[in-house]
Amino acid sequence: MDINKKELEIVSNETKDSIYKLPIVTPSIYKSAFYEFLANHNLEIKDENELSAEIIKMQCQDLTALQTQTSKSAKKLSENTNRAIDAIKAKDENVLNEVLTQTKALRQEIEKLKESVYKDELTHAHNRKWLHDEYLNDNENTFNMDGVLAIIDLNFFKSINDTFGHVIGDKVLVFITNHLKSTRNDIIRYGGDEFIVLFPDYILESEAKKTLHELREKIISKKLKSDSAKFRVSFSFGIVRFQKGDELAEVLKHADKSMYEDKVQIKKRVLGI
Repeated sequence: MDINKKELEIVSNETKDSIYKLPIVTPSIYKSAFYEFLANHNLEIKDENELSAEIIKMQCQDLTALQTQTSKSAKKLSENTNRAIDAIKAKDENVLNEVLTQTKALRQEIEKLKESVYKDELTHAHNRKWLHDEYLNDNENTFNMDGVLAIIDLNFFKSINDTFGHVIGDKVLVFITNHLKSTRNDIIRYGGDEFIVLFPDYILESEAKKTLHELREKIISKKLKSDSAKFRVSFSFGIVRFQKGDELAEVLKHADKSMYEDKVQIKKRVLGI
């Protein structure tokens, strides 16, 4: 079966998730992993060159539109600043009020631009770029603050996609995201069915663990429905404290280890969907 955009995104995320821990990745390693996940979904690419050209074209169009809108907003902000300065000098309250109204509208436009850059399209959780820009030092993969990180990985998610289809799989991802957001912490969709929850530094690891444990129990108790079938979802998690200057890769490595230990235990209770 030929691949569509949504399926390509799923396979791509699975590929990236499988190789991000590797210290070195060559093109052949990526290609091998990509085609392995492609085969797992019984998919194929008929014309890779044509597909790649279409993807590049779409990405360039999106980037151009974003750059154009950003330039317009920056120009308008500069104009409003100059008008405000002139109005202050002239003590013209009418112009100042007009500039204020325009600036408020501009701020809303800028917030929408930030959403398009920093939010995951499906779940509306933050994306990897937001994580890097907000929590990591520029041009480095080291944290710029202290905190507690939890890695979340859904259990049996492939079974959900294979049994009920990717539309239901997407709804499950949104369902999980909304529950994670209820903790009032920063939520990042890191890739595929993997999420990161970032707790502030004043939260103890034991508190973070208790929060996610209670949330998981709440989710497990619910039955989701697809047509006439009902199923359950669950996740595994690993928690680790990080400090300013710690490398993201090392923090994720320790969190992953904890998460896989948790997955072994939770799958003794939750045997499937």
